[in-house]
Amino acid sequence: MPPLHILLGLLLLLTPPWCSYAAANGDKLTAGQALAVGSKLVSRNGKFALGFFQPAAAAGSISKSSHNATSPRSGWYLGIWFNKIPVFTTVWVANREEPIIHHNINLTQLKIASDGNLVIVVTHAGNTESIVWSTHIFNNWTQSNGLNTTTSAALLLNTGNLALISEHKMLWQSFDYPTDLLLPTAKFGRNKITGFSHQLISKKSLIDPGVGSYSIELQDTNGFILKRRNNPSMVYWRYASSTILSLNLLPVLKSLLYLDPQTKGLVDDVNYVDDNKEEYYMYTLRDESSPSAFVLLDISGQIKLNLWSQANKSWQTIYAQPDNPCDPPATCGPFTICSSKPHQSCDCMENFSQKSPYDWEFDDRTGGCIRNTPLHCTHERNTASSTDIFHPTSQVQYPYNSQSIVSATTQRKCEEACLSSCSCTAYSYNNRRCSVWNGELLNVILAEGIDNAGEHVLYLRLAAKDFLPILRKNKRKPNLRVVTAASIIGFGLLMFTLLLLIWSNKFKRCSLLSISYDNQGSAGGIIAFRYTDLVRATKNFSEKLGGVGFGCVYKGLLSDSKTSGVAVKRLDVAHQAGEKQFRAEVSSIGLIQHINLVKLIGFCCEGDHRLLVYEHIVNGSLDSHLFKVSNNGDVAALNWNTRYQITLGVARGLSYLHQSCRECIIHCDIKPENILVDGSFLPKVADFGLAACVGRDFSRILTSFRGTTGYLAPEWLSGVAIMPKVDVYAFGMVLLEIISGRRNSAHETPYNTSTNSSNQHVEYFPIQAINKLHSGDVKSLVDPWLNGEFSLEEAERVCKVACWCIQDNEFDRPTMGEVVRVLEGLQEIDAPSMPGLLAAITKQSGVAT
Repeated sequence: MPPLHILLGLLLLLTPPWCSYAAANGDKLTAGQALAVGSKLVSRNGKFALGFFQPAAAAGSISKSSHNATSPRSGWYLGIWFNKIPVFTTVWVANREEPIIHHNINLTQLKIASDGNLVIVVTHAGNTESIVWSTHIFNNWTQSNGLNTTTSAALLLNTGNLALISEHKMLWQSFDYPTDLLLPTAKFGRNKITGFSHQLISKKSLIDPGVGSYSIELQDTNGFILKRRNNPSMVYWRYASSTILSLNLLPVLKSLLYLDPQTKGLVDDVNYVDDNKEEYYMYTLRDESSPSAFVLLDISGQIKLNLWSQANKSWQTIYAQPDNPCDPPATCGPFTICSSKPHQSCDCMENFSQKSPYDWEFDDRTGGCIRNTPLHCTHERNTASSTDIFHPTSQVQYPYNSQSIVSATTQRKCEEACLSSCSCTAYSYNNRRCSVWNGELLNVILAEGIDNAGEHVLYLRLAAKDFLPILRKNKRKPNLRVVTAASIIGFGLLMFTLLLLIWSNKFKRCSLLSISYDNQGSAGGIIAFRYTDLVRATKNFSEKLGGVGFGCVYKGLLSDSKTSGVAVKRLDVAHQAGEKQFRAEVSSIGLIQHINLVKLIGFCCEGDHRLLVYEHIVNGSLDSHLFKVSNNGDVAALNWNTRYQITLGVARGLSYLHQSCRECIIHCDIKPENILVDGSFLPKVADFGLAACVGRDFSRILTSFRGTTGYLAPEWLSGVAIMPKVDVYAFGMVLLEIISGRRNSAHETPYNTSTNSSNQHVEYFPIQAINKLHSGDVKSLVDPWLNGEFSLEEAERVCKVACWCIQDNEFDRPTMGEVVRVLEGLQEIDAPSMPGLLAAITKQSGVAT
């Protein structure tokens, strides 16, 4: 036999059976082809890829084209990922519960079996095969439908959906079996006939796509249900979605999914279908070239809406629900404390350590923390004997599953009740009520924002020797020379510290903050005041001008002031929000100057004192001139020209904040109370305690702060990441109040479902304003105290701008720059349409729009 024939024969004998399949390529896998490790299918638009990957390698920044690296820490999975995004992100995993752990991964392949199923097959020694995963489209089903399984093919669609088709019929699709992520065009709901429900299940960790702790699905009558999987009876978040309530849900979803304005409307539509066969939600993008976005059930138990930021080369979370990341039960694991400010953080309790630091590194905290020292507790004659002690942990939300001890009427008895059981791990005594916890402590949360947080003290049981010092048996007499030297050094350090304090006070500067600002080329700085100087300037805070969220404002006069006086805002730092308000104001308004923004002169941050010194605006806030009655019973009405100049000045100030600062500043609480007017009734926007700064490369920010009811944009009520358009909405509501001289019935907003009477909705002033604008009867909206002395043209212009600003969809609202141009008469606009939700409520009330 020729040598060449012998060589070919040997190669055929040594080649594994699966090599007889042709290699898959493109976006399609047909019968007779195989997809092996190192190869991938790519959708025609290039956006998605299907192949084998190893999470540990992917987490180590291994490129998507080389997922054949081996790691002893994790197995291999078949999945779909974003093909063009540098951060490896899977959108679907086939065998998430059965990773492939094999000494030779090259003996694994994806193919179409003889019965038409799409399967993952591992070839073992002796050419035996085992199926790791299958689509489970049974042979009798395909035969009963007359399908020829030899024509089956797997196709990776441009949407990221893997479809198994035969003779142009869909046999199976990955969209029906999502993992932790929902892509556009995928249905999320339930089949009413079969009972099948789409379910998102979080993954275990950043490097383990296996089944995690949380799930969400759409259930009959209950709507969206978010729960912890090992305790299915505990539902910690739900959103009703029945046909009756879909009117409220759809506008919320649409406002959430109309993303960053730079995308010019990324989401095409959000659909809700509820018929006799199925109920589901589905959202679609405008085109395939749109930036990547998806809905994710995160490891922490939050539902997140993520958008790819090309500028930052990272995923940006623009919406999260629940908005407090500590709300999901046990998100940090047992014996931990969860904090949500400024970002979620998990820490072990006192004298506990992480059970698995490696798992924590990849966000898997299900193991939580374990004790550094075991408790000392023994049982004798049905009673427990223990030397353990209790450590107080203050200002926390109590854990789940407490047990009330009615017989314990004092704190001492409550402590003894816990010590009498070896399984008791903590107790609390609050309002003469004793509660104890047995076993693991779950969901302990810092109680920021909880009323009477100081009373929320959890007494944690610990081993006594964690706190008692170990006394040495052989005590030595102290060395006289060492004691003398230590005393001299200590005295020297004390004197040096005192000299530093004296020098620091001499120059009147606080080391906490150092802030300067530029104003059209002229440099200046805000002053760091001493507390004693402000006590003297305000005459020991004797003349109160008003109150703010976490403090009061006092009138003062500086000895070297060139102005008529100052307003000193004294914040209560006993509330953590007071400290945050202080920092927010200094970091926002302290960096800028504008004629329509109140000027920050300086601040004080000595010890626990947090004070802000502003220029004193003599005429107070706008609300006192719009709504309050004078002593003789008449309203001190502002004339029309003054009102119009106030609207224009506020618009210019907000436009400066949004578009002219180095960073976009969102005020977050625009209302008449936060608009001051000076002696010439020049408006100045004030109170930046809720302000948020946003980088220019990404125009949204998540914040747990909320503005004032009646001025809140609809998207903000659902915890969505906000953009400057929330200020635009609030400004529109203020415009309506300036026109009418009356409140907008702030407690009867269309987003408040507690209102029962439809007539109350009809009386909601913004609905009246839009109806009057469309009917050409703006004159009847103007404050009657003006006695008809106003410009009808300007009133119509202000009304149009107001209705434009309060549109449901934030992308239908103008920018503040556009508002300024319209109010200045440089741009004309038509009468905006009735916002969708207001129109729906008006229709529901039986009033034609």
